[in-house]
Amino acid sequence: MKAPNSQANYLGPFLAMVFLFLIVGFLTTANTQFQGPLKEALLANVGGLKNTFATLITFSWFLAYPICGSVGSLWVNKYGYKGTLLRGLIVMICGLGFTTLSSKVSLDIAFPIFLLGSFVTGASVTILQVVINPYLSACTVRGTQSIQRLAIGGTANSVGTTVAPYFVTGIVFGGLSMEQVTIDQIFVPYISLMAIVLIIVLTLSFVALPDIQGTRAEEGEKLEKSVWSFSHLTLGVIAIFFYVGAEVCIGGNINMYAIEKGVGSPALLATLYWGGMLVGRLVGSSLSKISPRTQLVFTTVCASVLTVAAIITDSPAVLVAVGLFHSIMWGAIFTLSIAHLGKYTSKASGVFMIGVVGGALLPLLQGFLADVFDGWRFSWFLVLICEAVMLFYALVGSKVRQRAD
Repeated sequence: MKAPNSQANYLGPFLAMVFLFLIVGFLTTANTQFQGPLKEALLANVGGLKNTFATLITFSWFLAYPICGSVGSLWVNKYGYKGTLLRGLIVMICGLGFTTLSSKVSLDIAFPIFLLGSFVTGASVTILQVVINPYLSACTVRGTQSIQRLAIGGTANSVGTTVAPYFVTGIVFGGLSMEQVTIDQIFVPYISLMAIVLIIVLTLSFVALPDIQGTRAEEGEKLEKSVWSFSHLTLGVIAIFFYVGAEVCIGGNINMYAIEKGVGSPALLATLYWGGMLVGRLVGSSLSKISPRTQLVFTTVCASVLTVAAIITDSPAVLVAVGLFHSIMWGAIFTLSIAHLGKYTSKASGVFMIGVVGGALLPLLQGFLADVFDGWRFSWFLVLICEAVMLFYALVGSKVRQRAD
């Protein structure tokens, strides 16, 4: 990426991206927290596959990433970063609208419409992240490096993920027990979210968001190579598949594991997990002298040890601590994946989003394993496999063998 000409001009856009990252984190985690309540409210008649069906909520959200990541990069090349951002937010309003609609239809079709809302809103955050991640990486701010700015954005993201579980349990469902929740309680909170996003659209339409030079092909310019020819990007997409899968397996399914173990407040464990990611990203934003590769090696090893401990002790509480080490993995993998890609960067950012489908497939697979094993304990071996793949990427796969700049 070429550095911006004026750091002052990029501080405002940088802060705007940080705020939008908070919204992305909030909505993503809020969506996963509906698995437990809607499992009770809508899935009473699906027999022994309740966990599998419940994880379709997360599956539908993250399925949007491989489908719509390329849409985001195409929009960036056609409409620029700001035009893509505004269009993504309009898609978000539509997705929230479908979620709201699910609370006012027959219970026979409420769950499929909720899944549609999850998919469309997931599509919107996919498009937004095609803009947000390159902006955070490229918008130079004095005294920071790329991975620090991504960590700052990740910190804001974690603020959203930390408060989201209590938004669902405390505001949407008013602190009711799982047996008392009903889907019609979604209506007022989600109408309010639609209004907030509309205000954000109107505000950002008046904010100057300069383009980032050197990060995308200019109009009419053809890229000589396939973006997949850069091995560190291709393997980075695979690494992010397993990272997002591991992150969402714990963040989305720990509440159902906690319910199975009789924990009094399942939402508390989810909040502590995402809160650990918040703390980790705050720490990560200050690590200016430690390379992304070193950070990724250390965090994957620590996360692996904690996952093994959780399986041995059969304790959801131990899994909470993994959030601390998952916190900076996204930024580390993204930074390593787009290194030295020059004008291929915006397309690479869209391709990178394909890997996020791990957040759809792996939690769904884990839910199926929990049904097969008649419990969640041994399903966490899936997370351990994810950590091993990320460690391989840190040590071997992230080495740059071909440069575009």
